[in-house]
Amino acid sequence: MARYPRRITDLHQALAVHRSMEVDRIEYLDHMTFVRNERPLFTEIFGPLVGLKQQWAAEGATAAELDLSAFAFRRPMLGSVPVNTGWMGGPEPRVIEEDDRHILATDHYGRRVELIKGVSTLPLPLDHPVANMDDWRAIKHHYAFSEQRFTPGWAPVAREHLAAGRVVTVGIPGGFDEPRQLMGEQALCLALYDQPELIADMLATIGDTARRVLERVCQAVQVDQLSVHEDMAGKSGPLFGPRQVDAFLAPYYKPIWSMLRERGARLFDIDTDGDVNAILDNLIDAGINVLHPIEASANMDLVKLRQRCGTRLALVGGIDKHVLRCNRERIDAELEYKIPPMVHSGGCVLGLDHRIPNGTPLAHYRHYIRKAWQIMDREQASRST
Repeated sequence: MARYPRRITDLHQALAVHRSMEVDRIEYLDHMTFVRNERPLFTEIFGPLVGLKQQWAAEGATAAELDLSAFAFRRPMLGSVPVNTGWMGGPEPRVIEEDDRHILATDHYGRRVELIKGVSTLPLPLDHPVANMDDWRAIKHHYAFSEQRFTPGWAPVAREHLAAGRVVTVGIPGGFDEPRQLMGEQALCLALYDQPELIADMLATIGDTARRVLERVCQAVQVDQLSVHEDMAGKSGPLFGPRQVDAFLAPYYKPIWSMLRERGARLFDIDTDGDVNAILDNLIDAGINVLHPIEASANMDLVKLRQRCGTRLALVGGIDKHVLRCNRERIDAELEYKIPPMVHSGGCVLGLDHRIPNGTPLAHYRHYIRKAWQIMDREQASRST
């Protein structure tokens, strides 16, 4: 998450939920690469939307239900290596003004950002530092390689993750998302045509630094998973098309992923909302082999994706969050459609396709968890007979 003033990050942290580790890293890696399929995996990817914990508390939720520790999941714990592959430095974030409705602040990119209280816990930028090549050159040093990218004690932390059975995870800035942070979505999309050399230089610079950092990480510990946050699509489709993925994202992803894969990494996970059907094959060709959260309302159908992609793509999420606000029959129908084929195919961590929406009755969430496990247990038993 981008750095913001403490007042804003505290609001976001209030949405945090308890996460335990039920699956060791080898079982998880084998499951997600279709090597073996022992038992179903089940998770809550993000937790509640702002306001839902208060709603559930009014409905009689226990403290364990509010942090989700009361509910049964089966998931790995990811162990993040504390190194920085993206922006470094910049001004100290600060709050400019705050009232009952909003917080106006600056962030480490130097942008003014605004958070509307009670609606979101992540602010939206009001301006951006880059419009052209000269602007980029003025801030390019924030992406330069340096020893400060390695947090003191990072290597022992990474080795402790491995010893504890956590999936050793590293991340890189998004090839879409980082230029979007610097330019804004509209300016970025126009620049793909008007200033392609600007975007290419951004990604070459960021990619070279990320590769150099992660090469050193690989010398100290076995890296299991590379993660990238993009959020590059909406319900109407992606903001990068197939040609843009091939021209900009693939040259950014491939050198980093090839280096990690040659050293034993097995998973390359992309976090992107929305409908990415039009670019999915291009993303897979660029190295992606795990996708989340697979939003059903954006035409991302878990079952059809498995039929289309087979073992080329592992899946995380995919259960329509919106059915939790409907009746139990709708919940049951969603689970009966999606869970059985995933249990039988493996290569999937079942879960909601984004945050638990406001208006979800606590009783419906309790039912969702119980019913999901009934179906998973039933299908797992049928695999054993």
